[in-house]
Amino acid sequence: MDDKRIHIFDTTLRDGAQTQGVDFSVADKLAIAAALDRLGVDYIEGGWPGANPTDDNFFRAPPGLRRARLVAFGMTRRPGRSAGNDPGLAALIGSKAPVLCMVGKSWDFQVDVALGIPRAENIDMIAESVAHAKTRADEVMFDAEHFFDGYKANRNYAIDCIKAAHRAGARWVVLCDTNGGTLPDEIERIVAEAAKIVPGTSLGLHCHDDTGNAVANSLAGVRAGARQIQGTLNGLGERCGNANLVSLIPSLVLKTEFELGIGLEDLRGLTHVSRLLDERLNRAPARNAAYVGESAFAHKGGLHVSAVEKDPRTYEHIEPSIVGNSRHIVVSDQSGRANIIARFRDIGLEIDADHGKVAALVELVKAREYDGYAYDGAEASFELLARRELGGVPEYFRVNRFRVMDDRRWNARNELVTESEATITLEVAGDRLMTVSTGNGPVNALDSALRKALLPFYPQLEDVKLVDYKVRILTPGGGTGAVTRVMIESLDSLGERWSTVGVSANVIDASFNALHDAISWKLYRAGATVGAAAVR
Repeated sequence: MDDKRIHIFDTTLRDGAQTQGVDFSVADKLAIAAALDRLGVDYIEGGWPGANPTDDNFFRAPPGLRRARLVAFGMTRRPGRSAGNDPGLAALIGSKAPVLCMVGKSWDFQVDVALGIPRAENIDMIAESVAHAKTRADEVMFDAEHFFDGYKANRNYAIDCIKAAHRAGARWVVLCDTNGGTLPDEIERIVAEAAKIVPGTSLGLHCHDDTGNAVANSLAGVRAGARQIQGTLNGLGERCGNANLVSLIPSLVLKTEFELGIGLEDLRGLTHVSRLLDERLNRAPARNAAYVGESAFAHKGGLHVSAVEKDPRTYEHIEPSIVGNSRHIVVSDQSGRANIIARFRDIGLEIDADHGKVAALVELVKAREYDGYAYDGAEASFELLARRELGGVPEYFRVNRFRVMDDRRWNARNELVTESEATITLEVAGDRLMTVSTGNGPVNALDSALRKALLPFYPQLEDVKLVDYKVRILTPGGGTGAVTRVMIESLDSLGERWSTVGVSANVIDASFNALHDAISWKLYRAGATVGAAAVR
């Protein structure tokens, strides 16, 4: 086996599912597994058979993987039982997954306190479980739980545990930094010692991120000889998470001499896979995520933008497209002409740098940001601002008046309820309309009333939904009369996301401004014709 080959083990669907607030459905697991398979990871841990109905259903009809190998997770046999007569081990083997991974103790403290059994019996449990599973699966792995704590407390016992697993036939023996408290220099030293007992080509590493060092620890472990690295997409996992494979994979592929089953062409799908996971979790992607974040290749200061225009290597450690990301020139009160021109190119607007309106637009952006607008996080609003200044956006509708009321009352069931009602009067292509709608809060009521009026004219809005809503107080000293900034993120059925901003001393007014931009941007991008779809 090539000593430079690193095997990537993804445990998003098992260890990642322990993240607070994460609850994968079977459909989620299948979609994520398919994406990981396309990316080219070596192993996909699907879950723990027998632990819950979701995992049972997943393994009952597992995904058809082409590149990765499916892994089922479980425990070594229990004390006092034989490997062939243990229900947990039977469920693991019964999953029919080609690869089985079982966890066992390797810290004498855990054996003494948690299991309450003789230390020698724990070693027998490891060896017998691995040997039994090996007769029924293509590959067997052993996760040495709390290995690094165990090694520091009782080196000989921790080594005896991994030695037992290796001798019993484990294809991989995985050293687990279970509580995430080990630092990179310790990882490198201890993995190097373990590699003298278990060959590096059979040695894995599983790091948690409780000190923020899981990726660094994984890289240190690779240097020390480990040839399988475990982690999760976007660093999911209990407490502070696991080693983030979205950072680790490109670092190994692009910045080391090690080889992975993931090639340069596969790497172009990395940003997509990362964001697909966030879509499944119904959460906004982290803007500052390494490699794949929206801000990973963002440039704000005018001098920085000018330098990037001449040579991107000045401020970018890789070409963004290598990982499926893109350069992002943000617009702000630090903007110069280079920012504006670069953003114009991003939105497909070709204009000469000496065009008289460019300088005026720079000043307009600065003035509006002084008033509280933030275009570095609301690209759709910037595009509309620019195109409106250049005369390129139709007036799809004009709102003449709106009113929002909240009604807090006791209903017929003697339950306290609060209901919002919005009334809007507007014009579309010369038609005057008035709509009334209720909603779960004033912004939802406004959104509902707008859609009710506009859908007959613009069916393109049918699949648009608001997925994120943020309010920031810009003048805290103003009390209840403070100026507020509202950011709205919208999503359509094609997966397109866009952000808009509104600012006002009235939070409802600010929300409406952001909502107005969100709808207008969608209509512009969809090529809508003013009022064309209405049935007269």
